[in-house]
Amino acid sequence: MANNTRDEKPVDENTGRWDHSSHEQFFDYYARESESEEAIQRFVSIRDTVLRVMSSRFDAPDVLEVVDIGCGAGTSSIIWSQAGHRVHGLDVNEPLIELARKRAVEAGSEIDFRVGSATELPWADGSMDVCLVPELLEHVPDWVACINEFSRVLRPGGILFLTTTNKLCPIQQEFNLPLYSWYPGPVKRYFERLASTTHPQLAGHATYPAVNWFTFYGLRKALKSKGFESMDRFHVMDTSGRGFLAVSVIRLARKFSFINWLGHVATPHTQVVAVMREAPNSRSS
Repeated sequence: MANNTRDEKPVDENTGRWDHSSHEQFFDYYARESESEEAIQRFVSIRDTVLRVMSSRFDAPDVLEVVDIGCGAGTSSIIWSQAGHRVHGLDVNEPLIELARKRAVEAGSEIDFRVGSATELPWADGSMDVCLVPELLEHVPDWVACINEFSRVLRPGGILFLTTTNKLCPIQQEFNLPLYSWYPGPVKRYFERLASTTHPQLAGHATYPAVNWFTFYGLRKALKSKGFESMDRFHVMDTSGRGFLAVSVIRLARKFSFINWLGHVATPHTQVVAVMREAPNSRSS
């Protein structure tokens, strides 16, 4: 099961609405997993990476407007809020949003949590400094609409942090099937239908199983058309405190395209840190 709560699918053809419910096993898993030490450290690391990239390039304000898209139970949102930033969270899963609101109150954090879709964000153009999108894009069939929305709400100089599936790497957590990343498209469609109907355990009882598989290179191209300059995991890694061998490998991955590609083959998730370069009104939808 993937470590995410970011499950979305097209609007129901009969009702015209999104399904905001949650399977009991899915909710219980993410309610528990989101409070684990591993999850907390992961979200702290994401925050530190974003702030390090931003401070190295811009004179950023002390208080940032941060939107956490696919916020789930709100752990990442609370971490940013406790660091003094204004945070907005959105998820399609209403029970998890309710849990996020409860946890924020208990933590003494004032966060704008909303139920909604990443394809239609409820915030104004150019209103955000940071857009966090961990483990969401793979679950949304119209992922291009999501990219349009991320670029719309970010200010010039804003940072997009995005993690998603990696079709280059055979290791993945979306489906309980070996080497699933490498399955041909038609075979993936077959298992997606099974996971959405008679065999939900194949995708960890996710309401909306992963339907998209990306590479960093493909996402970089898509984001460039929206005014973003993208960096991969190797170019944003903090090398301080790492050993000689680790630093050497990171430097090689930054310098040589083939080593970079091998590095992506060896890592289960695609990670992109992208800087918005263009003003919102100069970007096409």
